[in-house]
Amino acid sequence: MAGTAPLRIGFLGPKGTFTEEALLTQEDYAATELVELPSLAEVLDATERGDVDLGFLPIENAIEGTVRDTLDSLVFDSNLLIQREVELDIHLHLMTRPGCSLAGVREVASIPVATAQCRRFLAATLPKAELVATTSTAEAARRVGTAGDALATGVTAAIAPRLAACLYGLEIVAEDVEDHQGNKTRFVAVATHGIPEPTGHDRTTVVCFQHADRPGSLHGIVGQFAARNINLTKVESRPTKRALGDYCFVFDLDGHVADEVVADCLRALHAEQADVKFLGSYPAAGEAGPAIRREAGTAWREAEAWMDGIRAQIGHGVDPGTSR
Repeated sequence: MAGTAPLRIGFLGPKGTFTEEALLTQEDYAATELVELPSLAEVLDATERGDVDLGFLPIENAIEGTVRDTLDSLVFDSNLLIQREVELDIHLHLMTRPGCSLAGVREVASIPVATAQCRRFLAATLPKAELVATTSTAEAARRVGTAGDALATGVTAAIAPRLAACLYGLEIVAEDVEDHQGNKTRFVAVATHGIPEPTGHDRTTVVCFQHADRPGSLHGIVGQFAARNINLTKVESRPTKRALGDYCFVFDLDGHVADEVVADCLRALHAEQADVKFLGSYPAAGEAGPAIRREAGTAWREAEAWMDGIRAQIGHGVDPGTSR
């Protein structure tokens, strides 16, 4: 996308966020120029303006659900397309400046979605501590680790990744303070244009805006997927911001827009049921993803060879009018 210039990827900074950690799991992305940005909105805006080639940001958490700022911006405020999804195991830690005990913690700083994932721990361990909202987990750690900020704000602890503790010289006083095991966050890379080639293990995201709010309208939309045996991995309603009770529906589905069955479904939806906004077709994440893609690639090559053999016989049949 960037021609001969190095690819620039914008992500939620500062250094030490889970977003950066997830980004660095992608070998082809880690070798590019990484640009720290101060907020999710700025990541999206910078991508739309072309200041960066890709934006990389969280869209869903296993505990708290959708990252609404990201999803709503993609649905209502931009025309960016999802290029890739990445899943990362999330482990949150309570950290302080060296020498500060757990009993001395008066305020805890973090991004609200992170403190929400630690409700039970905070209620049981630090019931009187005030929660301070920051733009990212790493920003919380930076504030605690910077003497001037910590003294000025009174913030004495942060909830952040282990990487942030190393970067900002903090001590972890309580590990794995999230309330639920198996916590994961899903991240997406977005760009102004382009759809990745199908891999055989893909996901497509679309938004459906109902033509009219009437009985059975959602059933009519979902029925288009069911009729074609397309698996929906996520269904979510979002207020359209036009009127109370006016909702659109966001669908994640198995498959790629290059698959004829998916294309046919979206075509029918657009024509008969709803206005459809396409947010992207991209490789699906997950531990088994690479193996599934290899298997799918082999199966498609075998199927292609089989079909080529059949089509090669076209025009070479026995003419009934020809004598033996």
